[in-house]
Amino acid sequence: MITRLRRAFGVLAAEQRRVLLAAVLVLVSMLLPWYSKTTTGFQGNTIAAQHEAKLAIFVPSFVEASIFLVAIALIVLMFRRGERSAFHLPFGDGVVVTAAGAWVSLLVFYRFVDQPRGGTTRNLVYTYDLSWGIFFGLLAGAFLIYAGQRLRTARLPEPGAPGEAPTQPDRRARPRERPPRDPFGPPPARPPGEPDPAAAATTRVPRAPRPREPDDGTAPTERHDRRPEIDGGTQLSFDEQE
Repeated sequence: MITRLRRAFGVLAAEQRRVLLAAVLVLVSMLLPWYSKTTTGFQGNTIAAQHEAKLAIFVPSFVEASIFLVAIALIVLMFRRGERSAFHLPFGDGVVVTAAGAWVSLLVFYRFVDQPRGGTTRNLVYTYDLSWGIFFGLLAGAFLIYAGQRLRTARLPEPGAPGEAPTQPDRRARPRERPPRDPFGPPPARPPGEPDPAAAATTRVPRAPRPREPDDGTAPTERHDRRPEIDGGTQLSFDEQE
């Protein structure tokens, strides 16, 4: 069992280890004195009061039981994630952990307002007051909320079923919007590989070379040798008419 725990802890990501640490701190806070029990009774002919520190786990009620179950559930969740168990929680692990932290903090704050009820016996009266350990529990609940938020923003892939690839978060690249250009500032830097629009505008396409007339005394080109035909005949030049 110890080997499984060590192997699962080594597989967890940093955000998941933070959640595991926060859940353990919530569980440890219940082993601290949350309340101070004062018992008042008669000792002979005088009234005496006795004070006793009470751990949260030894004061059973709906509040303490809920906090204990939430901490155990989060520890089991991180253990199963470390073993790559294929299951999906609604809204993802980050949202579930954040909601659990908020629930723990709300229950601890409720104990600040409403302490456990006291009681009376035949000769004794006992009441409960808050002690220093409950403040540690409130800080542990706040740390659990922070760990859940970090886990939600990390968007870690969930393990897939046997023979199925793990689910990847939706990280489709969005086109980056370029900031407006300052007309009086320097030109913006171009990404590598993008052509320069100014250089492309000034580039001229070279024209095809024109055919040159031969200089070796041969006959002129066909363009100069052709004569227009009129009424089926060839028009003569002035030299030929003479």
